[in-house]
Amino acid sequence: MKIALIQTNPIIGAFERNLRQVLHWIGKARQARCDLVVFPELTLCGYPPQDLLERPAFLDGHDRALVDLVKQLAGISCIVGVPERRQGPGKPLYNSAYVLERDKIAVRARKQLLPTYDVFDETRYFEPGTTSTVFPCKGVHCGLTICEDIWWNSEIYPTDPLKDLVIGPIVPDCLINISASPYHYGKLEERQQVFTRLCRDNNLPLLYVNQVGGQDGLIFDGHSMVMTPRGTLRAVAAGFGEDMLVVDSEDWDRDGGQLPADSVADVEQALVLGVRDYLHKTGFRRAVLGLSGGIDSAVTAVIACRALGPENVLCVAMPSPYTSQASIDDARQLAANLGCDFEIIAISALMETYRASLAPLFTGLAEDATEQNIQARIRGNLLMALSNKFKRLLLTTGNKSEMAVGYCTLYGDMSGGLAVIADVPKIMVYELAHLLNRERELIPERIITRPPTAELKPDQCDQDDLPPYEVLDGVLKAYLEEHKSIEAIVANGYDAQMVRDIVRRIKLNEYKRKQAPLGIKVTTKAFGPGRRYPLVQGFVE
Repeated sequence: MKIALIQTNPIIGAFERNLRQVLHWIGKARQARCDLVVFPELTLCGYPPQDLLERPAFLDGHDRALVDLVKQLAGISCIVGVPERRQGPGKPLYNSAYVLERDKIAVRARKQLLPTYDVFDETRYFEPGTTSTVFPCKGVHCGLTICEDIWWNSEIYPTDPLKDLVIGPIVPDCLINISASPYHYGKLEERQQVFTRLCRDNNLPLLYVNQVGGQDGLIFDGHSMVMTPRGTLRAVAAGFGEDMLVVDSEDWDRDGGQLPADSVADVEQALVLGVRDYLHKTGFRRAVLGLSGGIDSAVTAVIACRALGPENVLCVAMPSPYTSQASIDDARQLAANLGCDFEIIAISALMETYRASLAPLFTGLAEDATEQNIQARIRGNLLMALSNKFKRLLLTTGNKSEMAVGYCTLYGDMSGGLAVIADVPKIMVYELAHLLNRERELIPERIITRPPTAELKPDQCDQDDLPPYEVLDGVLKAYLEEHKSIEAIVANGYDAQMVRDIVRRIKLNEYKRKQAPLGIKVTTKAFGPGRRYPLVQGFVE
């Protein structure tokens, strides 16, 4: 039996468009003489549809698309993920996989493990399935599962769907898993470890199909694959793009290579895909961003140009009296290297206007962060004006390290529609910069080598207010991603007073992050829907 594993890039709720996409790939599978074609989780509606699942019209639109699909499947079997309606007590839907054969729904498999951690909230909408499903196709018995069902963890879930599957009355010849598994740095290795153990423990091959594309702040990386019963890789589809992987049941136990290792290059691809899909799926084609001459805006500019084309990116330098000539020169050179539009709007006169307006109220008071924030907010207003006037989405340029400790200005440099590197730690920003320069120098070397500075006051340097980024990122990873206590972090060799101050800043600046633009998730724990903390709290750690 020849099977096509097809990773699609849906737009949530665009049923006609998603159906055309599915039919296009089915046509390619027919040309390849496949008997079965397998699509990702919630194929026609896209994942995650969130509260759209509560709209009857949304479910009606999905079901109409499903009926149209069933009518056009002559000569080939198909597996699609669907929200299946149910009656009775409990949630109104199952997260299901349908096997479509000969103009009908032949088999229904229901997702049993419904994740509620990090960005997932599936028990809000779905009732868990209670039985495992094996179905025959061309003489091959296939065990059908959905995403989390093969990620069983005894600390989270009481029952293992695979255990029931492999000891049932019909033992499967292979496992099929349809997924919408979000990407983060390290996910490729994590998947390979889980899948290798799964295949070896059950002595079965795994056919894994994953959604691809950007959806709000989530990135789905594809990398659909076939694993042998020994837990080795048979074949893998492309990462971060639509693809079709064809495998024959007669040779799915033959080794075929190695899965690509996790690398910063994957983060680059994830960010490019996230920017492109967010803009294009929301109707934007062009972007604008502030180009300071620093490394964060430089990396953001390169990502934007790769995602949208340099002809669709406008970079704007907004020098103040504290901006060095080197910053202006480097920003101009970067834009020239990229081939994108570049403008300079000086803000000195606007700063003087603010000073004059506020002077009667500020008399006798020393300058502090207030005046620095005014500069950032002037720039934010100018960029938003360009965004409004020219229908360009404003991209913000702050990194995760700064967002964590509040080294950013609300309604200033945080203004915008998409925070491109908001989940990228500062040290990884530097790694990305070196990677982006691997073929030729796009980012001027001085941007990478000079000490980072916001240039909001004379001789300012980030390390005047923050620990070295190598240290800061280590503490942030331990606290935010690994959930370690202050005591455990200090035990790893960090200064106790410094750790307490970093944690204090994280808590103090939660209000800023609640008002921040959407960020693209590339680490295991991003700010946003996957990290839910109250603004008002009295907990002291």
